[in-house]
Amino acid sequence: MKLAHRRQFLHLAAGAATLPVVSRIAWAQAYPARSIRLIVAFPPGGGIDILARLLGQWLSERLGQPIIVENRPGASGNIGAEAVARASPDGYTLLLINSSNAINATLYDKLNFNFIADIAPVAGISAGPSIMVLHPSFPAKTVPEFIAYAKANPGKVNFASTGNGSNIHLAGELFKTMTGVDMVHVSYRGSAPALTDLLGGQVQVMFTSIPASIEYIKDGKLRALAVTTAARSETLPNIPAVGEFVPGYEAIAVNGIGAPKNTPIEIIDKLNKAINAALADPKMKARLADLGGTVIPGTPADFAKLLAEETEKWGKVIRAANIKLI
Repeated sequence: MKLAHRRQFLHLAAGAATLPVVSRIAWAQAYPARSIRLIVAFPPGGGIDILARLLGQWLSERLGQPIIVENRPGASGNIGAEAVARASPDGYTLLLINSSNAINATLYDKLNFNFIADIAPVAGISAGPSIMVLHPSFPAKTVPEFIAYAKANPGKVNFASTGNGSNIHLAGELFKTMTGVDMVHVSYRGSAPALTDLLGGQVQVMFTSIPASIEYIKDGKLRALAVTTAARSETLPNIPAVGEFVPGYEAIAVNGIGAPKNTPIEIIDKLNKAINAALADPKMKARLADLGGTVIPGTPADFAKLLAEETEKWGKVIRAANIKLI
């Protein structure tokens, strides 16, 4: 091959090699060119759905394309998560991740997808505690008093949850493991019936969400004992944390955004920056606080690390308590 021809060939080969990179970057720069589906794996109207619509509206205004919230409930969030895992990795189908995804990785023996491997973390949104609440007649006003009473009365304290394997159930199981108390788990089909029985005194304690219980606490119908975190919540700074009395205890609800694996990193980074900008907005922070959460800005790697830690942590609790789906 003549020198001039060789140089021309090498120049063309180099151009061909860089073409996919250039086109990919150009594609990412043009993203989004159409509407984006945000899959919520739970029914409309709940806290997770409200969070998705709140963030979706903000992102729609910033990205210049509609964010369409699509509810795909079923199997404790697995149906929606699998839909995203199987979607085209082009940034136009996203998942509203929550703690159930980390829990389900161990709770379900057989899933058609691997949450950690098949969903690419994009950005964290918020993390919030549950709150340990008692029926007012219960003879304990502090966490140490509760532990002492429960140990003196093994098997006589019933704790309610929103379902077997729910994050509220696991918060109670973690408390049992770390304190050595013997409480009886009573599973309900959702928050409303569980709270109804707690208000009626049929069960004595529940590790519930702040939005679901705050009005009952204000009205004196429930007693707030502690938030389920290592340190006090910004939302309820006057209520102690379980971690103040049980070192290392923390049970938080994590929310964020994920995408199908192999979604171009340029698109993930673009979404991450837009979400972090939303979390820096004082109005958004205030709305998330109303939902019981604190913003968790960061990189995709930060969110990936948090999800891996939560998956491992709840996996240990599920195996230790031998929790099975009923």
